[in-house]
Amino acid sequence: MNRRIAVRGIIVVDGKMLSIRHRDYNSDGPKDFWCTFGGGVEECEPLLSALERELVEETGIKPDIGTLLYVQQFKGKYAGKDEDHIEFFFLINNAKDYLRLDLSKTTHGEKEIAEYAFIDPSAHNVLPEFLCHENYNNLDKQQTKFFDYL
Repeated sequence: MNRRIAVRGIIVVDGKMLSIRHRDYNSDGPKDFWCTFGGGVEECEPLLSALERELVEETGIKPDIGTLLYVQQFKGKYAGKDEDHIEFFFLINNAKDYLRLDLSKTTHGEKEIAEYAFIDPSAHNVLPEFLCHENYNNLDKQQTKFFDYL
């Protein structure tokens, strides 16, 4: 079984998390869930470099990467194949820089992202689901939490 490693940015302003709905390439609309910015780590790429690359590709803004907040491991499909997934979620310290995004100035934003907004995760269908139940106050003081669904 293959293993896919991904990195994600947690960007919070006033208790709301910046989230996206990816384009559903099988239809004209967005996918039916929200998630965080981020993506796959390339072979031998350091995690923090991968997160910076992903956020710049998708938002055009260089992140100030902070604390590792969550690690999630699960089994699932990616590109039609069964894989073991490990995702690392980092706090992004310069969250207010993301209040105004211009996806037209990014390399991947318009192609991949159907919609973005600062949302209350408890009021939306957010993946992974544990993000719907987290407290987004004082994240910089939080110890890393681990979630596995094996």
